[in-house]
Amino acid sequence: MTLEERAKKYIEMTENALKIIKVAPAEESLLYRGGKDFLDMCRNYLNDSKYFFERGDYENSLAASSYAYAWLDAGVRIGILSAPGDYKRFTQYS
Repeated sequence: MTLEERAKKYIEMTENALKIIKVAPAEESLLYRGGKDFLDMCRNYLNDSKYFFERGDYENSLAASSYAYAWLDAGVRIGILSAPGDYKRFTQYS
């Protein structure tokens, strides 16, 4: 798989994950803001990834999309984000 293909794959993987992710705590909870912050960080890194990809900078695109996905994965792992019905794509406790 080329670097371009890998960068595209990570962008798509992160976009698909964002479609199902929800902030887990209730809006009244102090942790709700933390969940929103994790989603914002993911979206910011994903936008950076797309910016780099469009310019042919696949290395930085892949790095940025990896960070974007890591924010989602970490949020699910600590419980401030949830992936209803689809936890297979995220790190879990065994």
